[in-house]
Amino acid sequence: MSLLGPYIHSIDPIIGTIFGVHLWWYGLSYTLGFFNAFNFIGKRRAKLALTEVQVYDLAIMIAAGVLIGGRAVEVAFYEWPFYAENLKLIPALWLGGMASHGLLVGGLVAVWVFCRIYDKPFLMMTDALAAPASFILGAGRIGNFIDGQILGSLTNVPWAVKFPDAEGFRHPVVLYDGLKNLAIIPVLLYIGIRFKPPRGFITGLFLFLYSFLRIPVDLFREYPTSLLGLDTGQTLNIGLSIVGLVVIGLSYRWSDVTEMEEGGDQMEPPVEIGWRKPVFIILIVLCLAIPSDWTQDVPERYGKRHPGLHHSLLYPQIDPE
Repeated sequence: MSLLGPYIHSIDPIIGTIFGVHLWWYGLSYTLGFFNAFNFIGKRRAKLALTEVQVYDLAIMIAAGVLIGGRAVEVAFYEWPFYAENLKLIPALWLGGMASHGLLVGGLVAVWVFCRIYDKPFLMMTDALAAPASFILGAGRIGNFIDGQILGSLTNVPWAVKFPDAEGFRHPVVLYDGLKNLAIIPVLLYIGIRFKPPRGFITGLFLFLYSFLRIPVDLFREYPTSLLGLDTGQTLNIGLSIVGLVVIGLSYRWSDVTEMEEGGDQMEPPVEIGWRKPVFIILIVLCLAIPSDWTQDVPERYGKRHPGLHHSLLYPQIDPE
């Protein structure tokens, strides 16, 4: 698929339907992202001093935290007027509505809870997870594009895209952001291996690069909401950039902290994985049901091609504002 266009977007955002449940390309990005994070952690569990059980627990907590965080920020900052009138729909991830800044916050909270439970160094874990987080965010943006969601400003550049249900050709701003997120990965890995920075530096660098580099990207995006006088996303970008810089600065004050010794398998006696594997599998499979658009926009935007989005138990009739 070439964007040496202009390109007319005609990709069906729904992979297929099973027992009335629609499976979305955007949801697949979460499935792939969480599975990649699980494998990434598993291959480094000796260095991180994690048992196999802890790898599953961390993967489950990250998946749950990311989904809860993405939903919470979407509801609170982007769609509260709608959800204030439809409180019972807040947990309905399959109706759409996830915010990328919330994915980050939710993931960080999940890692913090894991570290509190298992007495692990928080910044050591977040440093290790920065690259997988960038992959999840990059894959999610590609899913956004496939879904034909998140509009850029009108343009006549050769790679402009005509999105479904949007006037004119526009900047494929989600691809800009997705490529930016994926480009961060080799930078984080190279700096971590080549320079061996103090604990917390990679975490701060990830937060800064993700949010600061998104500021120019979001100049090409049309935001339907504002916060503190700026587009909502830009306000969050600036705030997260500052947090990243603060963490980078503080990492040098934490540089005298001794790294945990390797050998996760010897730290605790073997424990059966038990319920953890099926729970993780269920979580990543359920992600396939998540569309990328605003909740109130999904039936209006995709209902013509998929009538089930209008009338069913899982997809109630929703009146957009």
